[in-house]
Amino acid sequence: MPAPSPVPADPQRLSDAEFQRLSQQVFAAIEAQIDRWLEDDVIDIDSQRSGGLLELGFPNGSKIILNTQPPLHELWLAAKGGGHHFRWQAGAWRDTRDGTDFLSSLGQHASLQGGADLRFLPP
Repeated sequence: MPAPSPVPADPQRLSDAEFQRLSQQVFAAIEAQIDRWLEDDVIDIDSQRSGGLLELGFPNGSKIILNTQPPLHELWLAAKGGGHHFRWQAGAWRDTRDGTDFLSSLGQHASLQGGADLRFLPP
């Protein structure tokens, strides 16, 4: 596995290319975690990616939708528990309202919808 790319010098001002790289990196990490859970028989989450949209389908029929917003350089998360916007700040994707880490928030929503303790690891 290649070494992680360095964090941009000024995380508040991502270039379009940096946004693309960082957002695709986190989506790939999410998909890899879901594959590991499937292999380990933890939970069967169906993931489908189409461009900047990643849809997670849970066994109970609920969904979480993750979406990139390139003009805003944001990631959006829509779950049963609500919608959130995230921007790259201080080396992580942070909720624009309360600063919560994207992967932590995703894990909380996925745990509620999946009925299991689900944690996503950073890329």
